[in-house]
Amino acid sequence: MNSINPEILQALEKIVGPGHFTAQETDLQCYAYDATAYHGRPEAVIFPGSAEEIGAICRLAQEHRFPIVPRGAGSGMSGGSVPVQGGLVIVLNRLNRIKKIDRENFLAVVEPGVVNRDLQQAAEAQGLFYPPDPASMNFSTLGGNVAECAGGARAVKYGVTRDYVLGLTVVLPTGEIMKTGVQTVKSVVGYDLTRLLVGSEGTLAIITEIILKLLPKPETRRPVLAFFDRLDQAAQAVVEILHGGILPSTLEFMDQPSIRAVEDYLHLGLPRSAEALLLIEVDGDAEGVERQSRRVLAACERLGAAGTRLAHTEAEADDIWKARRAVSPALFRLRPNKINEDIAVPRARIPEAIRRFQEIARSYDLLVVSFGHAGDGNIHVNVMYDQKEEGEGDRARRAVEEIFRVVLELGGTLSGEHGIGLAKAAYLSWELDPVNLTVMKKIKDLFDPHHILNPGKIFPA
Repeated sequence: MNSINPEILQALEKIVGPGHFTAQETDLQCYAYDATAYHGRPEAVIFPGSAEEIGAICRLAQEHRFPIVPRGAGSGMSGGSVPVQGGLVIVLNRLNRIKKIDRENFLAVVEPGVVNRDLQQAAEAQGLFYPPDPASMNFSTLGGNVAECAGGARAVKYGVTRDYVLGLTVVLPTGEIMKTGVQTVKSVVGYDLTRLLVGSEGTLAIITEIILKLLPKPETRRPVLAFFDRLDQAAQAVVEILHGGILPSTLEFMDQPSIRAVEDYLHLGLPRSAEALLLIEVDGDAEGVERQSRRVLAACERLGAAGTRLAHTEAEADDIWKARRAVSPALFRLRPNKINEDIAVPRARIPEAIRRFQEIARSYDLLVVSFGHAGDGNIHVNVMYDQKEEGEGDRARRAVEEIFRVVLELGGTLSGEHGIGLAKAAYLSWELDPVNLTVMKKIKDLFDPHHILNPGKIFPA
């Protein structure tokens, strides 16, 4: 892969115009990382304003064989936007328009730089609803959400990003502009390239426009908080709620270390002796929400919940959510560093997974904290450590490998929503068979024959 010489730098600046390009060292360092510890210094950063400009950039990269790395808000958790081979970072935040919200057809047309929360608010103002709600929704962009197939707490009922993407406009590494999908609910014309591109982590094409499905906005919501002295009781409550014909909009879980961390952080009155906390929220029409929330409460109490809380107002609902939202910042009070993995296992195997993670934690003399989306088995496993303590970082990385082995043994997957990127590339063959990997690599070769687009991601070197 070639570097970018001064003549190419001038050509890049000419494409986007003054003020939308930089090769200043201080600027380069700002785009050398994402929300992980990975770092890779780019040689230049560019801020295109249209698909046509991106096409011209790609053609230049194709001609001179230098790497190009698309980037949204840089909030990814797998190193997907880190320019590990240098080259040019293409920042898409100028493409930030909500081009259309079509109330009659329940869809939105947006550019990739639109922040998730901004679309949610714009849709709700029209009586509509965009469900995918990653924890980063206040700052992550929809282009990044599509590239990573972001999930969120509401995935148990509403699904993930791919379930809402109807169509895309993308720029291929060759500079060609391609449209995929439709603005209708159904279409079976040709291969489903839209689904292929969703979750491809910026390795196949650069997204410039997204057509998203919207839903009618639920009338109301109501969360229930339940504490259990035993993990098995919480797991059985999850099964009973779902088998009882109730599909909550969220069904969140926290283990004992995360409960204690949040209680020490916010002093909310959470029981430190509880092995598990469930946060179950139902939404819909007011009458249905009232009925279902009472059934959820009764199911938790029937299965031995040591304590429960039911929200009756928006303020009470926000208070209940405080515990779940505080987990991530609270963890850094335990240890200064963490490896955050987003594994998923079959729902019924969550208790076994958590217990085995704790055995791994004890064997490596580390703290492992688990929380996440019990409704779909997606657990955020956090291996806490102090990089300054001799050997702790190495023990943490070995513990993660042991956790991955357990997850696969239980029939799970190594990533539920964060993607592979750099973080899990070395473990891809643990989950995917050789034929699967070969086909994926051929797809990459077809889209990007010279491997200039986001090189080094997903597939191990």
